[in-house]
Amino acid sequence: MSPAHHPGPLAGIRVLELGNFIAGPFAGQLLGDYGAEVIKVESPGRGDPMRNWGLTHEGQGLWWPAIARNKRSVAIDLRAEPGRSLIHRLSRTTDVVLENFRPGRLDEWGIGYDMLRIDNPGIIVVHVSGFGQTGPRSGDAGFGSIGEAMGGIRGTTGDPDRPPARCGISLGDALAGLFAVVGTLAAVNERHHSGSGQEVDVAIYEAVAALMESTLADYDVAGVVRTRTGSVLPGVAPANAYPTSDGSDVLIAGNADSVFGRLCHAMGQPELARDRRFESHAARGRHMAELDRQIARWTSTQATGALLDVLSSAGVPAGRVYDAADVMVDPHYRARDMVIRAKSRAGYEVPMTGVVPKFSRTPGAVTDVGPRLGEHTEQVLRDLAGVDADEWSALVETGTVG
Repeated sequence: MSPAHHPGPLAGIRVLELGNFIAGPFAGQLLGDYGAEVIKVESPGRGDPMRNWGLTHEGQGLWWPAIARNKRSVAIDLRAEPGRSLIHRLSRTTDVVLENFRPGRLDEWGIGYDMLRIDNPGIIVVHVSGFGQTGPRSGDAGFGSIGEAMGGIRGTTGDPDRPPARCGISLGDALAGLFAVVGTLAAVNERHHSGSGQEVDVAIYEAVAALMESTLADYDVAGVVRTRTGSVLPGVAPANAYPTSDGSDVLIAGNADSVFGRLCHAMGQPELARDRRFESHAARGRHMAELDRQIARWTSTQATGALLDVLSSAGVPAGRVYDAADVMVDPHYRARDMVIRAKSRAGYEVPMTGVVPKFSRTPGAVTDVGPRLGEHTEQVLRDLAGVDADEWSALVETGTVG
């Protein structure tokens, strides 16, 4: 079974995905969502460790169907010369090579950018690594958690009286994957003008650092080091999670003056908007703790559904703090196709998030999920690398392919 090509905005772009785990493959997932033909190269017999990471069901990782969706699996031994030769042949008709090996590994194998562009001057090689392709730490191993630490987000996450915390997902890897997609699209666009490919260098720690707002200027100009502040941002109030009478937490963002005024009316306490402690953004920031106490006293008397209705009618941004069970039944998620179900190779249905963003004329799609290891090897090598029956038999016999 092969993923059906769909007319998404990247239809006609072929991507050769090399590498394992999260950052590179997540970028490949997104490119496939947008219509690119993604050929995932895996080691024969082992495959991507993501096949069995995290929670498993019937021998398969529950994340695998999503992160490998819209991809064809080709099992090639890159450590053997015949396998590397196949990569050269595939790359001649490939637009993008996406890889997340340690820097220098592709060059060692003779399949780096300088070698691939000899036969395909327009090829784009997108590197995703912990520390980038250059610099004193470029050769170091670097997972997403290290990038989160050095990028700065771990130092600003959690309560101030406790060690740095992490969010419950692989944020650094995901951010690197997103920047890899941005870099890919930019390089493809530039190629339309120059006709030439190039390398795109994404470092996980830099992908995290790019999101750290004005923290550098805060320190260098104002002498302020942003640290962990729990569930709030200093000086921004109200913007916190507040309890309801039936045990939920509702996030209310009412820090803008006009929104705060509407919140006060919704609470039945319009005088709060004129209180000197709360009458301006700066004043609310200084008296955040007292303001949060007053809002919490009100929300704790309200049932969640009724509270959200009142806030919606008042034009106050609010939302319940969700877990996966909430997402699965939320009508807005459903209306925007953000929870989709697909049948895994093991035969059971697995839910996953939908395609982001939405395109009005050339929508993305999920046409297939989680291929078996090497499921498309023979077909891809026959169609794109010119491997005939005799060569195929020899490659199988030597273990070069699987």
